[in-house]
Amino acid sequence: MMDKLAPIRSIVGAHGAHYAFQCMTGRNSRGPQPPGGWPELGSVLAKLKHSDHSSTGAQKLPGVPPYVNLAPVMQHKPYNNGNPGFLGTGCAPFRPLAEGKADLTLKDISLNRLNDRRSLLKSLDHFRRDADNNRAIHGADIFTQQAFGILTSSKLANALNVEKEDKATRDRYGYGTKRHQGDGAPAISQQFLAARRLVEAGVPCVTLSYGFWDWHGSNFKRAKQNLPWLDMAVTALVSDLHARGLDKDVSVIVWGEFGRTPKINKNAGRDHWPKVSCALMAGGGMKTGQAIGKTDRIAGEATDRPVHFQEVFATLYHQMGINPHQTTIQDFSGRPHYLVDRQYQPIKELI
Repeated sequence: MMDKLAPIRSIVGAHGAHYAFQCMTGRNSRGPQPPGGWPELGSVLAKLKHSDHSSTGAQKLPGVPPYVNLAPVMQHKPYNNGNPGFLGTGCAPFRPLAEGKADLTLKDISLNRLNDRRSLLKSLDHFRRDADNNRAIHGADIFTQQAFGILTSSKLANALNVEKEDKATRDRYGYGTKRHQGDGAPAISQQFLAARRLVEAGVPCVTLSYGFWDWHGSNFKRAKQNLPWLDMAVTALVSDLHARGLDKDVSVIVWGEFGRTPKINKNAGRDHWPKVSCALMAGGGMKTGQAIGKTDRIAGEATDRPVHFQEVFATLYHQMGINPHQTTIQDFSGRPHYLVDRQYQPIKELI
């Protein structure tokens, strides 16, 4: 199915640390950051979505959050993405396998009682706005609206329930393992199916963390287990998107924070190698069926068409109809920022 995929063999700009930050923001964590820090792509989409709603004056509460992060809490803290940065808590992701898991049910609270609480909170919010009209309060208002919308709708819970799918579909995605690998994530293949169900339910951005790939030893033994699981899940997801007519609307990106050494070490493993890494893209109406970039004969350096992390982000925004060089978001100080640095353009081969 390579006609439906676009491998990028020449990703550059990594710095060699185990940190999800660059894959989620496109930015290098070692560079200067605005007050509050750079937001993740999902948080940016959440902000732009809320901005669209507020411009129309609509008060409709969403049945699904604008950004869902399916990753569980991982032992290595920098793996735990989900940071909205300077966009504030209102643009943070909903995390059903982390702190959001217990928030999907109303327990003993009726909808009438919940509506009473909403009226009370609205009154308190008016009081707080008069007392302290700052961006943090504004973010909390958005978060509260989102929470009420989710709690009073079954769309999110239904989307997350992959058992509503027939067994043949679930088997096609595979199952992997629910056990944490190393200090990283489990390899839960059914999360790819949950991601497809979430975007069908209207969630604009879904992210997940899959497995543990820091193989400083036993590279071949671990690869024989993890690579078929990942291959099976990604194949099923992309095939499903095409079968359901979503391949023009839903973009898929599979990647990690850096590459691995071209040579095997004394423990039959590979070490950190930030000079070049790879990515796999699909869907989004992109021109797939081509490989982008080349490396030298040992895959140690990019020799043709190096692609920066921010070029990938520029491409994702472009395919969503967002101009990354005209659209801006404001940090805590009110300073506007473009979504990517102006020197990075969408990948021309894909658009």
